[in-house]
Amino acid sequence: MARIAYSQDISGDDIARGKANELPISPKHSIEIASYIRNRNIDDVIDYLNLVVVQKKAIPFKRFNRDVAHKRGLEGWDAGRYPKKASLAYIRLLSSVKKNAEYIGLDPEKLVIVHASANRGRGQKAFFPRAMGRATPKRRETVNIEIVAKEVE
Repeated sequence: MARIAYSQDISGDDIARGKANELPISPKHSIEIASYIRNRNIDDVIDYLNLVVVQKKAIPFKRFNRDVAHKRGLEGWDAGRYPKKASLAYIRLLSSVKKNAEYIGLDPEKLVIVHASANRGRGQKAFFPRAMGRATPKRRETVNIEIVAKEVE
């Protein structure tokens, strides 16, 4: 039950949701994107993330910003990065939320993200082969992302 439930109980007739479990992307990048897109229009977020993919705009890194360089064009914050892989995952999930909203009869242009969270998923154990027949264990990190959008006038 814990893997399919949402972390917040947000309900109503004007709510559209989407969730993706165990995506093979960086948890730090996902958490920073989630904090950036919260309380924004869903179409504006998709446009911004498309610019992040082509490295025209940066995501501000406010929590995981140790040794992160300054990026041009950020307002109110200096440190940032261009998380391409995580941005593509978010674009796919946001378009799914828009389709879910359209299916239940909401207007996709009026959606605002009221809840966006990312947390670490299960780590898959693997081994990294080394010289002379040895091996080093490693973990492949995964992320669970959930987005809840609400229709506003």
